[in-house]
Amino acid sequence: MRAIFVFLTVFASAMAAAQTAQEGTASEELRTGKGFIETPVFTAGEDEKLLGLFEGLRVADVSDGMDAVGLHNTGLMDPAIHPLWKDAETYSHRFVGIAVTARYVPTNRSPAGKRSTEDFDAWVGEWYTELSPEPFDVLLRSGSALVLDDVDSVDVGSIGSYNILAWKRRGMVGVVTNATARDTDEIETEGVPLYFRGVGRGIRPGRNEIESVNRPVVCGGVLVIPGDVIVADGDGVVVVPRAVAEGVARYARTILDIDKAGRRELYRELGLPDDPSVE
Repeated sequence: MRAIFVFLTVFASAMAAAQTAQEGTASEELRTGKGFIETPVFTAGEDEKLLGLFEGLRVADVSDGMDAVGLHNTGLMDPAIHPLWKDAETYSHRFVGIAVTARYVPTNRSPAGKRSTEDFDAWVGEWYTELSPEPFDVLLRSGSALVLDDVDSVDVGSIGSYNILAWKRRGMVGVVTNATARDTDEIETEGVPLYFRGVGRGIRPGRNEIESVNRPVVCGGVLVIPGDVIVADGDGVVVVPRAVAEGVARYARTILDIDKAGRRELYRELGLPDDPSVE
């Protein structure tokens, strides 16, 4: 009997020691930061195939598709996230893309203060290089939709007429941010689709810092995971989780086809010529 007691005591001590060691390892891992939602990785070919299913679909159609797969009131961003510009003739402000994400946070570092022009320019350059760069640009490819979770409490224009064109050059089809942009006259002239909350004038140095790239973010009150499908038009922005995207697209396509057929008939009855919305 004593032997059994000794065995159980030793066993319990060993288990407690193992648990303590395990908890110690876990706590150290957590102490350095840990993300719990994985970032999935997809090939360009997989993205292209999925985007083909969504081509031409409207936010309203996709919203219906989300309902059809059981995701009522899910994925629709706050209507405050709106297009900078609209094209009512060819709808070039619309886009469908695959999410690439980045998160900027407000800085708590001291501002530049009064400096010589040379020192100020050096400070700005260092901030752009080390604290608030654009490391996500290498991830942009044909069909990418850039989603920025940015600082909406500071007057900062992280998006401007130059960098938005540089992102487009890499294949990006549109930008969505829960914050602001500047150079909005030029961006509208350039014709790059931009969905944002409003105008921001300041530069990033002294205002925000990059926190993460291609991690889950929240934009317009909606969770966006890299690889999700982003659909944007005059009605706003909807985010489709990758896992249900094909089913959403199939149902949305049916809705759009029925809508176009019905409106074409009304056009004929009213003597109206066909336009891109019914083609």
